[in-house]
Amino acid sequence: MAVALVRGGGETILVVEDNIELRRVVVRQLKGFGYQAIEAEGAAVALEVLRSRKVDLLFTDIVMPGQIDGFELARQAFALSPTIKVVFTSGFPEAKVNGQFGPLAKAVRLLSKPYRKEELGRTLREVLDG
Repeated sequence: MAVALVRGGGETILVVEDNIELRRVVVRQLKGFGYQAIEAEGAAVALEVLRSRKVDLLFTDIVMPGQIDGFELARQAFALSPTIKVVFTSGFPEAKVNGQFGPLAKAVRLLSKPYRKEELGRTLREVLDG
């Protein structure tokens, strides 16, 4: 049975992932859903993007090389744009988002790796519509 894919509405999503192959797959999928996708290999580049243009949703890995992890990146993103939505992704089953963001928690979701294209599309749409 085929699963219907959830379509995007042209929103801009910033994909932050240090694994270049995975990042490119996600960006390609997002464009296929109908989103505008921007890619960044780490938090420093992501912050430059967030300072220079409007982003509707930050899709970021939690564990990244460098001094800024996904949680801190999200905190800084909220400081720059209080209406931004965030979807974290992690390959570590013990990753927890609960309690990290207080009143902003309703704008945050965790999508555990590995995930299917359909899960990605549905999660993004739910958070954006949230």
